[in-house]
Amino acid sequence: MKRLTLLLATVIFCISASAQTDTTYLPQKSDTMRIGNIIIIKRGGKGKGSREIKVGNAENQPKKHSRITTNWGIVDIGFANYSDQTNYANTGNYLVNRPGAQAFGKDDFKLRTGKSINVNIWFFMQRLSLIKQNVNLKYGLGLELNNYRYKSNISYKENGVIPYSNGVQTSGAFIFRDSIGFTKNKLAADYLTIPVMLNFAANHPNSKNGFSVSFGVSAGYLYSQRNKQRSGERGKERNKGDYDLEKFKFSYVAELGLGPVKLYGSYTPKSIYEHSLDIRPFNFGFRLSN
Repeated sequence: MKRLTLLLATVIFCISASAQTDTTYLPQKSDTMRIGNIIIIKRGGKGKGSREIKVGNAENQPKKHSRITTNWGIVDIGFANYSDQTNYANTGNYLVNRPGAQAFGKDDFKLRTGKSINVNIWFFMQRLSLIKQNVNLKYGLGLELNNYRYKSNISYKENGVIPYSNGVQTSGAFIFRDSIGFTKNKLAADYLTIPVMLNFAANHPNSKNGFSVSFGVSAGYLYSQRNKQRSGERGKERNKGDYDLEKFKFSYVAELGLGPVKLYGSYTPKSIYEHSLDIRPFNFGFRLSN
């Protein structure tokens, strides 16, 4: 009899403990309780008029959104161009000309606009919500790849023998008009870039039909510069060197979002050349992002 009494007491204790684990009364609202994953709201107070309403599975209730969201693997595809503000009467020894030939001018640096391409590969971009996810701070890290396709036959050289000078050498970079025509002639300048923007979203930033606009600045570090050429006489050439480009680039950047369509743009207010040339790039195109 004592064993039976002890067994019944143990069973009652386990049932009581299980009920306390599965049923939780929310301290904020005395008419709301939770049984396991089920939320029950009691309406109408105590008495005959009271009734219970099952709200649903607690696991399906809306969760609080994180203030930080991350987007990986964003790609920009657009056009690269620049504003040429160079004073060609004062370029020093950077532009080397054939004796008796016409002086260098803006025509020597005109681009094939349809073939001058900008591609940006952003490793990630993060958005930090500042005000109700309608005002956000956006920042990221990526590679900015610029290809400037020239119409003329100019060539870059880091140092060495100056053409048309009977063996005279130079210790600095320079540009000269080559003796052949190129079917492809471009300067490639690649940067490791960090953009920082203030974002304004009319709807929720993740809305497919939302409108948003962002603007800010970016800082880039030049890690590669090269002159790529192709001709019938020399074939393909890929000449790397230090062509007197600035190591750091500061730009104004912007982004416009119209539902799933995103546009981007950037403008560099200072020349990308360290000396002589005053070339100020700008890019624009489409941003492929989820």
